[in-house]
Amino acid sequence: MEEMCHAGTSSDLQLQALIADLWWRVQLMNSDILEEEARAGVFDVRQPTYPTLALNLRARRDKLVSTINTLEERARWTPRAV
Repeated sequence: MEEMCHAGTSSDLQLQALIADLWWRVQLMNSDILEEEARAGVFDVRQPTYPTLALNLRARRDKLVSTINTLEERARWTPRAV
């Protein structure tokens, strides 16, 4: 019985570490987007000259944030070991 509790705690910690790492990657992508916008001198995604790399990074970032939200929801509903 103790092994299950320990494994549950370890899984919780691993999930939290994964979520934290993914948020860090989102921050990196945000920095890359800003750098690419500054390099191109275009900051409005509606402009036809908006950099393609920044558009792709935005799409990847948005999907990653969606994944993080799903993981955070799962973490909230996962029973905690006592």
